[in-house]
Amino acid sequence: MARYRNDLPQHRGGIFLTDGGMETTLIFRHGLELPHFAAFVLLDSSDGRAHLKRYYEAYLRIARQHGVGFVLDSPTWRANPDWGAKLGYDAAGLEAINMRSISFLEELRGAWESPGMPCVISGAIGPRGDGYKAGNMDAAEAEAYHAAQIAAFAEAGADMVTAFTLNSINEAVGVVRAAKRQEIPVAISFTVETDGRLIRGESLREAIESVDDATEHACEYFLINCAHPTHFESALAVGEAWVQRIHGIRANASIKSHAELDESETLDSGDPVDLGRRYLSLRRAFPQMRLLGGCCGTDHRHVAAVCDACLPSEAMSA
Repeated sequence: MARYRNDLPQHRGGIFLTDGGMETTLIFRHGLELPHFAAFVLLDSSDGRAHLKRYYEAYLRIARQHGVGFVLDSPTWRANPDWGAKLGYDAAGLEAINMRSISFLEELRGAWESPGMPCVISGAIGPRGDGYKAGNMDAAEAEAYHAAQIAAFAEAGADMVTAFTLNSINEAVGVVRAAKRQEIPVAISFTVETDGRLIRGESLREAIESVDDATEHACEYFLINCAHPTHFESALAVGEAWVQRIHGIRANASIKSHAELDESETLDSGDPVDLGRRYLSLRRAFPQMRLLGGCCGTDHRHVAAVCDACLPSEAMSA
């Protein structure tokens, strides 16, 4: 059931948490094998669903303790045609598992949501290719490519969709247009290199303003994910309108570049306490950044550290 599709509670104020680095946590912390970095395959078995349930509940527990909202992003970052084909999923199989992911999250919401802890269900979309390499689609091709996954989320009753780890303005425009056709709210999360720019050299300002100009501001808001705060802090400017469109951060734990992370055989978990301090600094400068979570290398410890840094202790409940 699309409980919040017409009135997203994260627009009303207050902090909303998300999960952390799902794939890195499941592989390096839980010891699972995720072919092609795809977590959605876990939905096909009872054991896999149990792992996912435990994974999400570690974060939901933190949100409950702090009395804040939560955005439940589906484990479907790889559930698109190109990656699905590598994993043996045809169009019908992808439609089914994308819809099943929303049903799975609805069960979690039913168990955890409370008046003080709204839980928004978001269908997670990933890039067509590798988030660390430049994409080549134009906006029309991207719209057509992502349309089926977005339609599945809309039909299944997701409140919204969010596209993560995008490094292409054209792909972001296509995702927003496809979501607009389905009349479902959409957010875009860009990833940047160590210089705070997209992989082709565009600035965050250029990316956000270009998407807004091409879609008549149809995107609900923007986020930054899969980059450490040290990579993008200097790219943000207090008081500028485009920065006000960034409502969330899902940072990497590591300060390493994407190329270094790609070559690493071990998990760099960084410093959760330092990450929390950096989130606090961003929150003080940009209070509209209310969606707080993690990406590669982060787990529930990092999100807990972010809460400890950003939320006053008197707001916590037992």
